[in-house]
Amino acid sequence: MPATIESEVRSYCRSWPTTFAHARGSRLVDEDGHEYLDFFSGAGALNYGHNPPELKRELISYLERDGVAHSLDMATVAKQELLRTFQQLILEPRGLDYKVQFTGPTGTNSVEAALKLARLVTGRQGIVAFTGAFHGVSVGSLAATANGYMRSAAGVPLHHTLRLPYDSWGSVSGLDLLAGLLDDTSSGVSLPAAVIVETVQGEGGIRCASTEWLLRLQSICARHDILLIVDDVQMGCGRTGPFFSFETSGIVPDIVCLSKSISGYGLPMALTLMRPRLDRWGPGQHNGTFRGLNPAFVTATAALRTFWSDDKLEKNTALAGDLVAERLEALRSVNASLQLRVRGRGLVWGLVFQEPAHAAHVARAAFDRRLLVERSGSQDEVVKLMPPLTITRADLAEGLRRLAEAVATVQEQVTSQPEMVTSGLPQ
Repeated sequence: MPATIESEVRSYCRSWPTTFAHARGSRLVDEDGHEYLDFFSGAGALNYGHNPPELKRELISYLERDGVAHSLDMATVAKQELLRTFQQLILEPRGLDYKVQFTGPTGTNSVEAALKLARLVTGRQGIVAFTGAFHGVSVGSLAATANGYMRSAAGVPLHHTLRLPYDSWGSVSGLDLLAGLLDDTSSGVSLPAAVIVETVQGEGGIRCASTEWLLRLQSICARHDILLIVDDVQMGCGRTGPFFSFETSGIVPDIVCLSKSISGYGLPMALTLMRPRLDRWGPGQHNGTFRGLNPAFVTATAALRTFWSDDKLEKNTALAGDLVAERLEALRSVNASLQLRVRGRGLVWGLVFQEPAHAAHVARAAFDRRLLVERSGSQDEVVKLMPPLTITRADLAEGLRRLAEAVATVQEQVTSQPEMVTSGLPQ
């Protein structure tokens, strides 16, 4: 790549050393005309694919008629339409009663707002979070994030968080620990303001919490008057099937964090949803210059009307997820020596490698076959698959075929050179 003045903090361009020029649906095209299948979807910000035409038309029309672009939290027609549509298509059909807060336009800002509000309402400071969690990299959110690499950049102590094992994390029950600590007045643990949880941990390695675990967590919170926050930044907006990732479990969080695909088009936008009784903010007590990005409101409204006026997308996501699960299980069986495991739900899946370097090699081999996949997990041992929810069956099958070829390359290397575990494999 050419010399750059961009900071060393850049990451994705190191894994995918090409320059992209165009994109539509589930495909990206680089400046040399090479076409790539996208199983990354903007880290979950492009659930409906690149440049969905229904949303693009609405956005162009809005801009051409000089619609308000920036409004802070002033009332605009675009915001009113979004709130009305969100109420009618998302909240009311699910029996959910939430107030909607427009935060700064990132997921971490939605989480910051949720944590601040929980502390404001309860008068307590502590937060309970889980192993493997990722909630953002601003300091408040980072305190709840588990990733050691990310935490090491904070430069200040990250306090006021009690860390417990996630549902599928090891043999120790985090909820047994939580219940015991809260019930025992001599535990030395003060009553926290809130528990924050992802129903599926994306950056943590595609770990899915069970319905039973989530229901028990909600019960513990209710018994002790602790607020339950679901971070749905990456897994919301249909990624696991339903609009909210917690719907199938039957829990009803006190606060919900949304961002990434809520704008529907990859435009910056974030929301924090809260039960009405929790809306104790004073005017401007949590704000942000770009909390009123109206073009994002326009595409968000169009996305809700296009994809959530019925249950077609949810059903298609479930069927596509079944196909992915079937293909990954077959891939695991064929490549037995790699000791692969498969985790996932809806259209977010992880192929878990015993040896993290093998995952790195597969991701690189996938790129060589013009398939974009990223890695996650504490050692980047999971190849993470997040294709657009709107992907065609043909593109989905083609992407899975390219992935299978990539896995076969490392299987062949390991079989032919048993002594080679990590040597010679790209990181």
